[in-house]
Amino acid sequence: MATDPKFVRFLVLFNRDRDYYECHDVMEELWLEEGRSRFWQGLLQVAVGLHHYENDNYTGAVKLLRAALEKLDGYADAEAGIDVKRLREDAAAVLAPLEAWLAEGSGGHPPEPEPIEIRVIDPQLAGLVAAETARPHGDQPRADGE
Repeated sequence: MATDPKFVRFLVLFNRDRDYYECHDVMEELWLEEGRSRFWQGLLQVAVGLHHYENDNYTGAVKLLRAALEKLDGYADAEAGIDVKRLREDAAAVLAPLEAWLAEGSGGHPPEPEPIEIRVIDPQLAGLVAAETARPHGDQPRADGE
């Protein structure tokens, strides 16, 4: 499952391209195929939360990042070849200042989120991600492997 081409593609879109909308589409396919697991949904929601943040939908970003943290909370620190503990910490670090800003009445500029990278800790998955990352942006295979 961790070496599924869709998961590899999701990681490249998330980490290299920061294309949260496209990686959400890829993860949604995987989530549906894999029986709608809470883990995949948590990853999906992190991407959607960051997409909302980029598009100034701060309330939507808070809602999705909170939901993602709730979903990912019950999982081991390492799951599916990634560092889930760090992802939870990074998502919480993005969420906290945004929640505080909204609670203060949203005056001034919203906080700039720190970039999040999903750290790959499985060597086999890391190799697949590196190979996919090395391809030029326009030369990506479809997420279904074709």
